[in-house]
Amino acid sequence: MSIIIAIDGYSSTGKSTTAKAVAQALGYVYIDTGAMYRAVTYLALEKGFASTSGIEVKALMKVLRKTDIKFVYNATLGFSEIYLDGKNIENEIRGIEIANWVSEVAKQPEVRTYLVNLQRKMGEQKGIVMDGRDIGTTVFPNAELKIFMTASEQVRAERRYKELKAKGDNASFEEVLANIQHRDHIDTTRKESPLRKADDAVVIDNTHLTIEEQVQKILSLMEKYQ
Repeated sequence: MSIIIAIDGYSSTGKSTTAKAVAQALGYVYIDTGAMYRAVTYLALEKGFASTSGIEVKALMKVLRKTDIKFVYNATLGFSEIYLDGKNIENEIRGIEIANWVSEVAKQPEVRTYLVNLQRKMGEQKGIVMDGRDIGTTVFPNAELKIFMTASEQVRAERRYKELKAKGDNASFEEVLANIQHRDHIDTTRKESPLRKADDAVVIDNTHLTIEEQVQKILSLMEKYQ
C-alpha cells in the first residue's frame, strides 16, 4: 500500500535529510518543497524582483508561469535534485542569501498557490515523501502519515552553520541564528498557510536524536501500512 508521508517543521530541523532517507528505505519518491520555494527565490533575485522595497509579485509570477521547475533523479546521490529551465541549481539555492529571502518570497499568496498546485500534481500517484512547512495542513491534509519535526533554536543554528561552513559560505553563527529566528517568525505568522502542526501529526523533537533514530521512528510508524 503506497501512501503519502507529509513531513513539516521548522527550518534546519533536518526534514530534508530525514525525508530522503525514509524515501530511500521505502522506495518512495522524495519531494523537497523547500527547494521549490528556494528555486523561486533564486529566480526572483536573478531577475531583480526582490529588493528592500519588497517582492515584485506580478512580475515574478509572469516569469514563473513560463519557467520549468522539476526534480531530476541523481542515481549517484540516490535522490532527486531541483532544476530550473533545465539547469541544476541545487548548490545555488543553499546559500545564506537565498535563506535570507526565501521566507519573504514564500509568504506571497500567489507563489504559494502556484507551487501547492504543482506539489499536488506530484503526489497524485502517492508513494511519496514530501517535506515542507504546510504539507500536512494545506497541500495534503488527508495524507496517511504526518510528521512534525522540531528542535531547539541553538541546535538548529549550529547544524545550519556547520553545513554552510562546509560549503565555503562565510556566514557567521550569529547571522545564521538570526536568520533562523527571522524565518520562524515569518513562517508561523504569515496569513497564507502558516507553519503549524496538523492535529493528527506525530511530533518528533530531534534536538538530541541522530538522523538514523529519526528515520527509524518514522519507519516504525509505517508498519501498519505495509
